[in-house]
Amino acid sequence: METSALKQQEQPVAAKIRNLPWVEKYRPQTLNDLISHQDILSTIQKFISEDRLPHLLLYGPPGTGKTSTILACAKQLYKDKEFGSMVLELNASDDRGIDIVRGPILSFASTRTIFKKGFKLVILDEADAMTQDAQNALRRVIEKFTENTRFCLICNYLSKIIPALQSRCTRFRFGPLTPELMVPRLEHVMEEEKVDISEDGMKALVTLSSGDMRRALNILQSTNMAFGKVTEETVYTCTGHPLKSDIANILDWMLNQDFTTAYRNITELKTLKGLALHDILTEIHLFVHRVDFPSSVRIHLLTKMADIEYRLSVGTNEKIQLSSLIAAFQVTRDLIVAEA
Repeated sequence: METSALKQQEQPVAAKIRNLPWVEKYRPQTLNDLISHQDILSTIQKFISEDRLPHLLLYGPPGTGKTSTILACAKQLYKDKEFGSMVLELNASDDRGIDIVRGPILSFASTRTIFKKGFKLVILDEADAMTQDAQNALRRVIEKFTENTRFCLICNYLSKIIPALQSRCTRFRFGPLTPELMVPRLEHVMEEEKVDISEDGMKALVTLSSGDMRRALNILQSTNMAFGKVTEETVYTCTGHPLKSDIANILDWMLNQDFTTAYRNITELKTLKGLALHDILTEIHLFVHRVDFPSSVRIHLLTKMADIEYRLSVGTNEKIQLSSLIAAFQVTRDLIVAEA
């Protein structure tokens, strides 16, 4: 009877792990599992082993291992049983106004741990979303309870954290991951999940994720589920990103066709593949740097493209902005002809 009850308990756990998004399923559990920023990790490891952990401020773009690092630290510092009573984790989805700093955070930090030596840990994820007042209130709390509590702030934009908080913490910057670090980890996930991937698919995955491991895993999982095979084309289709061949066609039309034909062809391609003008613009921008234009022409073109990009971010009509983009290229073409 007991064995069957145990089996029944194990089944939901196994199903739960199987149904997890890959991002969570393969989240590093210990500091040794983390693949990047070895210098930061060795420094933090030294702090822990010497029992001298300062207040930490981890910042950098998303998907670079900030939250995983501090959670791995917390798991190393505290056993499972004491984790709940020793660690308070709050992120942007929790209310973190000034009342929360003065209420739960203050009461958690101010209560001493009986029978246990060591300090408590408060993890404030996405701290750049905290209000100015809450950050100001936090300064005093951090100073007052340093004896028995350590704070770890995690954010994407350092400039959104007030200088007074920055000066109270040891700062570590987590930069985007390099392809050399990402590929082995992705290969490990593919092996575990038996993903069928081509070489160009892997390149596309690394290019589109631009150093964000979370994004890479999400694209990999969604492409694998949608198409069964991960190739360059399926990756680009799944993310709705324009293919290199599409961009080459668009450039060709804008520079070599008359305005009406170019506009019609690009609109058809956009509708067919569901492309956003913003993505097209970003890709064309890279091409403009590679194409050998005279410098005065290139400057004119880049200025126009920057204007269009700004107008798109404000929320203007895509059709009008597309016309403007084609017009900019047609003017460029005329300038090149005139200079020749």
